[in-house]
This record gives sequence, structure tokens and C-alpha cells, in this order.
Amino acid sequence: MTKPSLLHVVKSVLAAAIGVQSNKNREVDFKHGSLPAYIIVGLIGTVLFIFAIISIVSLVTG
Repeated sequence: MTKPSLLHVVKSVLAAAIGVQSNKNREVDFKHGSLPAYIIVGLIGTVLFIFAIISIVSLVTG
């Protein structure tokens, strides 16, 4: 199998973040994935999540 695509990495990180990652996908990630790719996507996702929460709170509090 080749390296996972960027879309696969994003979907895998999102699934792992909410706790619904399948064992099959986890095995593919560990066997064929690149650790830096998962770390970068995870950090970007975390930053986007924080900005979304800040934006929602700012919008609600006016």
C-alpha cells in the first residue's frame, strides 16, 4: 500500500479526535502513515477549533 493521501490523513485525524477511529484505519495509519503529516494536520485542526470556539463566544457575548 502507498502512503495515505492528505484527505485520508485529515479524515483519520478528525475520526481519532472524536474517538471513532476504526482499528483498521488505525493500523493503516501506523504502518503506512507519516508521523509529521498527522502531527501537522492535528495541530492545524486544533488551531482551527480554538479559533472557531473564540469566534462563537465573541459572537454570542456581542
